[in-house]
Amino acid sequence: MSKRVLVVEDDAAIQDALEYNLAREGYAVESVGDGVAALAAIRKKEPDLVVLDLMLPEMDGFDVTRTLRQESNVPILMLTARDDEIDRVLGLELGADDYLTKPFSMRELLARVKAMLRRVRMGAEDNQAKGRSGSELLTSGNLEIDQIRHEVRMDGEVLELKPKEYDLLAFLVQHPGQVLSRDQLLEEVWGWEFTGGSRTVDVHVRWLRSKIEPDADDPVRIVTVRGVGYRFEG
Repeated sequence: MSKRVLVVEDDAAIQDALEYNLAREGYAVESVGDGVAALAAIRKKEPDLVVLDLMLPEMDGFDVTRTLRQESNVPILMLTARDDEIDRVLGLELGADDYLTKPFSMRELLARVKAMLRRVRMGAEDNQAKGRSGSELLTSGNLEIDQIRHEVRMDGEVLELKPKEYDLLAFLVQHPGQVLSRDQLLEEVWGWEFTGGSRTVDVHVRWLRSKIEPDADDPVRIVTVRGVGYRFEG
């Protein structure tokens, strides 16, 4: 069955180009031109991936992502016309999985889409394997990571984590006491195809610390190793 891709783009020429090229790759493609219509289409159609422009009428890509992440973990590839690190980091903080800056190569976009869908498939297969082996629960002190429910609990209370916050925490917990470089974390958590800089890791660590540390300004669980990266102390 073809993977379903929703294109959210208000520029008709770009929308047509995306539809044509994604369809040529075998995807079932639908398109909308504004943020409100995007949320309605996602809720109704449940696509496998969303290609989301940042600058949209009615509701911009930031607000769409913020709202969507309260409801779904569907992969989001964000498109932005502004080569601004703040925009990119904010998009990732809100829950976008990757981004491309316009103008972009259609070949690169197709490669990103393919890679993102492959990671989703591999993650699902990994979860199934963990369920079969009975190792779906990771624990560290008062933290529990349920890899089947994709849920983190601290002292029994469910934490509200963005998808990449969850992925990063799970990876750290699986490697306690190890010094992990920012590049290593980017490759393992975001995938080698991801082109964002190391600041992406720092941002997500900061957000995680605000949720799992007794004092986010004096962290004892996710410790900074100066000049290298981070170490999870449990």
